[in-house]
Amino acid sequence: MTAINETPVSAPSHGQEEEDHRLFGFVVFLFSESVIFISFFVGYIVYKLSATNWLPPGVEGLEIHDPAMNTVVLVSSSGVIYLAERFLHKENLWGFRFFWLLTMAMGSYFLYGQAVEWQSLEFGFTSGVYGGIFYLLTGFHGLHVFTGVLLQGVMLGRSFLPNNYAGGQYGVEATSWFWHFVDVIWIVLFGLIYLWQ
Repeated sequence: MTAINETPVSAPSHGQEEEDHRLFGFVVFLFSESVIFISFFVGYIVYKLSATNWLPPGVEGLEIHDPAMNTVVLVSSSGVIYLAERFLHKENLWGFRFFWLLTMAMGSYFLYGQAVEWQSLEFGFTSGVYGGIFYLLTGFHGLHVFTGVLLQGVMLGRSFLPNNYAGGQYGVEATSWFWHFVDVIWIVLFGLIYLWQ
């Protein structure tokens, strides 16, 4: 890497007030997403506590080892994306790009692990309430992980556009918040579905 200390090139500022409004709008978006996930979680808890035959016939429970490893990878990626942001604030673009790309790789690995798990399961989406809620929760969360990886790809690409870089800095921050949100949601989801069987 020959340009390890490449300095970001600033673009015209959007103004602090406009940026504050955009960040506030993003916080509202994350709050609305939280409400959706909480409603799913409450539905899961209510059905689990009220059903006498919770698991589909022939299913004794979920294997936990591989999902636990997947959890470690995803949660660790929150620390990696934080490091990427630190490098960005230090105006070290190559450091930012390295850790940002590593975060993308960890998110992609999580999605791969989830796909492998789905293929190995002995029940499907139509296997009763349990099957429906399981695939709804893990699939909806997986869609968010996929969206997060796509957003990270966009931000990574924008970091190579010097005249667009200042605008990308807001996007980096918002994408990072989204990623932390996805990680927190997964921790709750993992506890409910995999640990509380």
